[in-house]
Amino acid sequence: MAGQEQSTLVLTADDVRRALTRLAHEVLERNQGAERLILIGILGKGVPLAERLAGLIQQFEGVEIPVGRLDVALYRDDVRARHPEVRPTDVPVDITDRIVVLVDEVFYTGRTARAAMDAVMDFGRPAEIQLAVLIDRGHRELPIRPDYVGKNLPTSRDEHVRVTFRDGAVQDAVYIDKGPLPERSEARS
Repeated sequence: MAGQEQSTLVLTADDVRRALTRLAHEVLERNQGAERLILIGILGKGVPLAERLAGLIQQFEGVEIPVGRLDVALYRDDVRARHPEVRPTDVPVDITDRIVVLVDEVFYTGRTARAAMDAVMDFGRPAEIQLAVLIDRGHRELPIRPDYVGKNLPTSRDEHVRVTFRDGAVQDAVYIDKGPLPERSEARS
């Protein structure tokens, strides 16, 4: 059936829960606690992911972690539109001398991560920038690697990774879709 998308479930809700729990523990272990951390989710699905990681860290450590949201549209080097849609950015605390953990759902080429690092630097000089992703699908175009990965999921370039988060009837899940690229893909990160 030409032109139709085929989906394969690759992570269930339980798999996503386990991956997020592991990511939260790895962030805490590497940073010897949570005191200097700020999690910044990259818009769109990096934000709910950062909020969930912060909730897990608070559950494990009893420390509330600030969570921000970052729009990287103006920092991307591959923007096709002359006037990209810009959404609100919110960095709730001064990041100077803090450990910033950028959070995104899918790591692909590295261009979104590079744009996010550029954007963060406009808010101050963090002690360190780290990157946490739920899925690393490969195909790097830049020499950037996530510090924390929920699942390595090798894909071909004609496949797309789709992450859904619990929302009403929709459950947490990760799919590989094969077929035409969606008009606005969140999977090209």
